[in-house]
This record gives sequence, C-alpha cells and structure tokens, in this order.
Amino acid sequence: MSPFEVAAILAAGFIAGLVNAVVGSGSLLTFPVLLGFGYTPVVANVSNTVGMAFGNVSGVVGYRRELAGQRATVQSLAAPAAIGAITGALLLLALPAVVFHSVVPVLILIAVALVIAQPRLTLMLEQHRERAYGTWALKAGVFLTAIYGGYFGAAQGVILIGLLGPLLNEGLQRVNALKNVLAAIVNGVAAVVFVLFAHVAWAPAVLLALSSVAGGQAGAAVGRRLPPNVLRVVIVVAGLAAVVKLLA
Repeated sequence: MSPFEVAAILAAGFIAGLVNAVVGSGSLLTFPVLLGFGYTPVVANVSNTVGMAFGNVSGVVGYRRELAGQRATVQSLAAPAAIGAITGALLLLALPAVVFHSVVPVLILIAVALVIAQPRLTLMLEQHRERAYGTWALKAGVFLTAIYGGYFGAAQGVILIGLLGPLLNEGLQRVNALKNVLAAIVNGVAAVVFVLFAHVAWAPAVLLALSSVAGGQAGAAVGRRLPPNVLRVVIVVAGLAAVVKLLA
C-alpha cells in the first residue's frame, strides 16, 4: 500500500468512527474509499465490517454513561441482533457475488435517503416517543435491521435510531447509546463470521480498526457539537460516489 492509501484509509476510518458514534452511516465513507483503491465490492464490504467493528465498540465505551439503566433492554435485544447479523453475513457469503454487485447500489441509495431523511426521523421520534408498543415488534425490527447490517450495514445506525426512538420511552442520547451497542453486536458478530469464512484484506481492516477506535472516542466526546448537516452532506456525497463506482 502506498503512503497515500494508508493516510486516506486512516482518515476515512477516523471520520467514520466519529460519524458512527454520533449519527451512524460511517461505512458510507469507508466503503467507497476501499472501492476506490481497487478492492472488489465483497472484499471491501467484509474488510470494512471487520475493521469498523472496533470503532463500534469504541463508541459504546464513549457513550457508557447514557447506557445506565438500559441493561435489561440490551439483554432483550442482543439475541435478535446477533441472530440477524449471522443471517445477513451468511447470505453475503452464500449468494453469488453478482447478487451483491446488483443489490448494493440499491442499498446504498436507500441508506443515503435515510441519511437525508434523518432530521425528519428524529422529529418523528420526538412526536411518538410516548406511544406504547409490544416488545415483539421491537425485537422483530432489530432482527430485520441486523440482517441488513450483517449483509451490508451502511446506515444501519440511522435505521436503528428510527426504529428504537418511537418504540422506546427514552431520550435521544440514550437511544443513540443503545444504537451503538446494537451496531457493535451486529458488526462484531458479522466480523467473526467473515474472519472465519471469508477473505479479509487485513491491511485496510487493521488501519480502519485503529483509526475508527480513535474516531469513536472523538465522536462520543465532541460529536454532539459538530454540525450534523456538514457530516450529512459528506456522507451523501460519498454514498453517491460509491454508487457511481459500482455502476461503472
């Protein structure tokens, strides 16, 4: 790897770790970078998941204060998240690579749309927080989101916030902390599957792991003061660039 590639991957991993801790969707930054350096979509996705899983754990540590009193919720949702992640990861490995090539541009566009719509999702969260829902609906939603996360994963944080907010009577920051835990479970479980059964490009995966850990801590420390619209524009541009790269 050239010094430029190393620097670019480190920078992307740091920013993505920060974005994941605060917003979600950091993989829409790192995935296009790996594509741009010539990794195939499946290898880029696998390597990105393995590397960014460490950043997800870092985000959990950074938001540990907001997790106080949420142990029961985490325990009830951990199994659906893990089972969904295994399902999604195995689908990625079992289905032909051409399926991933065909599906991922659509998934990225959906993820970009979710990033754009996040302010509206947050407003919906505020308006419907007091509404009571069954726990099975929450578990089913987490399971389906985890399948998506295990298969591809970009913007799963946005999906989780949009899901958890209306279904839980918690403040936004506590919802975000829980989102970080679930994303860490999904990416961590999928990463184990990929390490055991897939081809991982270890050089970029290690670089993403190191930089995303630092980014996760930075996101937890100062992320609430960063202009969310700036991050949103960067994510959208990177996601659209990835779509163009894949279609080309």
